Amino acid sequence: MSKQAILCVKELSTYFKQGDTLTEAVKKVSFEIKHGETLALVGESGSGKSVIAHSILRLLPYPIAFHPSGSVSFQGEDLLGKTEKAMQKMRGAGISMIFQEPMTALNPLHTVEKQIGEMIMLHQGLQGEALKGKVLELLDTVHIAEPQQKLSAYPHELSGGQRQRVMIAMAIANEPKLLIADEPTTALDVTVQAQILELIKELQQKLNMSVLLITHDLGVVRKYADRVVVMHKGELIESQATEALFESPKESYTKALLAAEPSGKPVELSTDISHDTFLSTKGLAVKFILKKSFLKRNTVYMDAVKDASITVPPGTTLGIVGESGSGKTTLALAILRLISSQGEINYDGKAIEKLAQKQLRPLRQSMQIVFQDPFGSLSPRMSVAEIISEGLQVHYKLSKQEIADRVISVLTEVGLDPNIRHRYPHEFSGGQRQRIAIARAVVLKPRLIILDEPTSALDRSVQAQVLELLKKLQKDRGLTYLFISHDLKVVKTISHNLIVMKSGEIVESGPADKVFENPQQAYTKKLMHAAFY
Repeated sequence: MSKQAILCVKELSTYFKQGDTLTEAVKKVSFEIKHGETLALVGESGSGKSVIAHSILRLLPYPIAFHPSGSVSFQGEDLLGKTEKAMQKMRGAGISMIFQEPMTALNPLHTVEKQIGEMIMLHQGLQGEALKGKVLELLDTVHIAEPQQKLSAYPHELSGGQRQRVMIAMAIANEPKLLIADEPTTALDVTVQAQILELIKELQQKLNMSVLLITHDLGVVRKYADRVVVMHKGELIESQATEALFESPKESYTKALLAAEPSGKPVELSTDISHDTFLSTKGLAVKFILKKSFLKRNTVYMDAVKDASITVPPGTTLGIVGESGSGKTTLALAILRLISSQGEINYDGKAIEKLAQKQLRPLRQSMQIVFQDPFGSLSPRMSVAEIISEGLQVHYKLSKQEIADRVISVLTEVGLDPNIRHRYPHEFSGGQRQRIAIARAVVLKPRLIILDEPTSALDRSVQAQVLELLKKLQKDRGLTYLFISHDLKVVKTISHNLIVMKSGEIVESGPADKVFENPQQAYTKKLMHAAFY
């Protein structure tokens, strides 16, 4: 262990044994983290990044997990040899961790004050007013507005960014020497993401912390890391200073990873269709009831979408961007008539805003949606063939053989082996599951597909593959897309036109390339700056 290193991981292997199955998750990995340094651990899902983080803190399900080789030393002390009691003292004090999904990591039954206070009480023994004062100080440090009011709040009452700030407050409560940040910004909007990363950087300098940053976002790595370790299938592929790695990667896998950043242009439109309209809305509005009252005039409403007017030519992609809560998904659900709305909706020459559900049913086949989380939207009890064929059975009168043929054909079209059709969703990777979700939508031969954050849960390399698939399907089938995302790099590669939403309103719209090159509104400029600089 070199003198300036705070953490030294040497020849670390982590295996999992369940019954007769042995999984080699991490294989003889070595690296060091210096005092005050940010080391990024990058690689695709399943590369072993999080397993290394959990191995350092000994948070794995031992004895199912075990270490056949290696050592982990922190400030000269061997962590793998410590007792569980000694590790409990170390966790949260010497080394702290921020987890990927704060909603899962925070206890839904405890207030913010109790959760942060517990960390301080365990390690510093503070109680009463002194404890409350320290919690308030921490909330202020992580820039939570009105900290006094947030003390009694529960996790579900906070936004994604606020929850992540609470997690950071818990992590830094005892001024750790090493902070492990495991995908700390994956689920957040670009603007909130930038704020959280700047906050971690600010706290790192203030507390003289070292940071182990685990992420698959290479833009984040380039901006915030001093050195990078690249992982692939449990092995360390390459380790370099950040700029050196981005300028001249040595390994072919690293080159492929860097090349997987979203790039390219939307599908080229064969004719000038800008004057045609396939889908349009005029003055579309959606209100949600916040507080119901017996007297209608006392009922409290929230304007989720206000006066939204859009025009979508056939065969094009309309990108819909904005922060969480801006009304993107609500607008899409209103267009599909899945929620109540006021205003006009014109689909393929028909006014559909007043149609009854029975009258809408024949149109359902031609309007489809692909959701953000394929694991959540695919039934775990149905095989791939059953999932894809369900809509066919509802909308078409086909024989069993015809249905089977269509399932095989669409799986081939989305780049999957048709022989997988008798397997279940849990047997596939995230990218494969999203291809299955796309197959389920396109098998019905729709004309419109709404894509709600379809790539946000995927690695960059898989993301690029899914985007290429969507472009190919659009070109081959003449599909019209509404593409909802908070990832502007992704939106830029697929969208012909763009609308920017804020607090339920469309604040800017126009051809995508023009909006990206020369945004007019301050809010759009802020989004662009957070995504591209």
